[in-house]
Amino acid sequence: MGCLACLLLLAPPGLPNEMLAAHNAIRARLHLPPLAWSNRLAAFAQQWADTLLARKRFAHRPHNPYGENLFEITGARRTPTAVVRDWASESRAYHYRSNTCDSVCGHYTQIISSRTTEVGCAVARNSRTQIWVCNYNPPGNIIGRRPY
Repeated sequence: MGCLACLLLLAPPGLPNEMLAAHNAIRARLHLPPLAWSNRLAAFAQQWADTLLARKRFAHRPHNPYGENLFEITGARRTPTAVVRDWASESRAYHYRSNTCDSVCGHYTQIISSRTTEVGCAVARNSRTQIWVCNYNPPGNIIGRRPY
């Protein structure tokens, strides 16, 4: 069994379907095409989530060729849908007309980027912490460009 297969077996049951459905529900509200699930991106995300958990860090992967959303929680658990909803809640801070944010909105604008066609996500967890990573291809969040 290859490494990719090992990583995918460690994913919580239903994670790909639930993550993809949550992303595509947000996109559907804006009449954007649905994303496809990528096992390659999911394996890439799993490697980074595992690294962050092992190092007790929370940071974006340096020199990442993909778009990336991160989520961390300690002392509780989240479902894939809840994680995506948290990112999507940033929509309140995003203003399409001026393409600006009142505060953080990059997680949301990555989800709704019309450039992006595929996503792969993973979670690393121990007894106290969950770190979620989603990678997007092609990446969104191009400076000065509206997401759709």
